[in-house]
Amino acid sequence: MQPERTRLAWRRTTLACAVAASLAARQALHNGTGPVSVLCAALAALAWLGFLGVAGRRIRAVSAPRPPALSPRAAAAAAGCTLALVAFGAALTR
Repeated sequence: MQPERTRLAWRRTTLACAVAASLAARQALHNGTGPVSVLCAALAALAWLGFLGVAGRRIRAVSAPRPPALSPRAAAAAAGCTLALVAFGAALTR
């Protein structure tokens, strides 16, 4: 039961990151298509794709009968993508 809950949590988090990246793109288009806005929106999309990759690997890993623990490198990558998404979104609001 626990691996299924973990898999669902990763999927919910990935969906939340997709919403954040979409809102960043919307904000970039709302502010005009200046080079800084476009760059921030593109970097937010790239951060989301990075998180999607980490989450996809983790979702596949927890499908095993005895899933391995999340590696520190994967945890740092997920946290880094999340923080990057926040930073690019914040840069768009200025």
